[in-house]
Amino acid sequence: MRKVKAVRVGGCLLDGKKVYIQSMLNTRSDDISGSIEQAVALEKAGCEIVRAAVPDMEAVKLIPALKEHISIPLVADIHFDYKLALACADAGIDKIRINPGNIGSRDRVKQVVKKCTEKNIPIRIGVNAGSLEKDILAKYGHPTPDALVESALGHVKILEELDFDNIVISIKSSDVPTMVAAYRKLAQSCNYPLHLGVTEAGTERMGVIKSAVGIGSLLVDGIGETIRVSLTDDPVKEIYAAKDILNAVNRGEGVRIVSCPTCGRTRIDLIGLANKVEYALRDCKKNITVAVMGCAVNGIGEAGEADIGIAGGDGCAVIFSKGKKLCTVSEDKAFEALLAEIEKL
Repeated sequence: MRKVKAVRVGGCLLDGKKVYIQSMLNTRSDDISGSIEQAVALEKAGCEIVRAAVPDMEAVKLIPALKEHISIPLVADIHFDYKLALACADAGIDKIRINPGNIGSRDRVKQVVKKCTEKNIPIRIGVNAGSLEKDILAKYGHPTPDALVESALGHVKILEELDFDNIVISIKSSDVPTMVAAYRKLAQSCNYPLHLGVTEAGTERMGVIKSAVGIGSLLVDGIGETIRVSLTDDPVKEIYAAKDILNAVNRGEGVRIVSCPTCGRTRIDLIGLANKVEYALRDCKKNITVAVMGCAVNGIGEAGEADIGIAGGDGCAVIFSKGKKLCTVSEDKAFEALLAEIEKL
């Protein structure tokens, strides 16, 4: 397991023991009421860290307004203007996303570092394949994994030379193999917490697939302290996708669904039942495996390790637990009977 230098972001400790789910508001920065509504919805869905764009001084007003309504840490996304970083720090932000190499003179960087040190605010260095420095692009020709890592470590060096190491790093690319290779190389080059994501991943369908492949691969390697599934969609969908990815690699909390693809032996509407079960349990916090199987003959055996499960018969269904039959119910009672058994766990 990768040894991680612990960094605290509000109430979240990024130390490698837990992976935190992050998202970003996509409401206008001047729409305070809409931003509050979205942030509350994100927290309710399971978001653990939320980021907001701060493009100008007017947007700094978002920070106290949001923090009045949510309990999760708030990150300010800042580009180029060091004064915005200073203002956000004074406004009570929990973390600042800014690249020290892009905010001008060393004196400006020193001012941001001094303020963040005083208030114990971490800085996330966010390198993106689409905005690498010109000299690095000239050296490598295009955004290679080595280029992304060199850029990130260059920004890190600026902060370390100012005795600041309260750092989180992300090096995102929209190309999944590039993103995976870059993070693996970075993980071997430093011990700072890493924020994972496939940037500009796309709409919900492809965005979830690309994120699952990229983020999931790294989580299996033991890399990553926070994750964001970037979707061109309602950010609440990012939270549920992130939870699913974490569950798929056994790093999450909540229900894991096991369901068969059905075959010619299936005699109940298993597809409809599986979808109903998945939706009903998406906010359940119980750390259990629930199986929804189409065949009573093979279903119990194939899903024998499930904490609770259902296997279809001919117009009926068997409820089982750890491979042992609990009861048989009619098809029209199957959904309610399964939820009732889950409630007992």
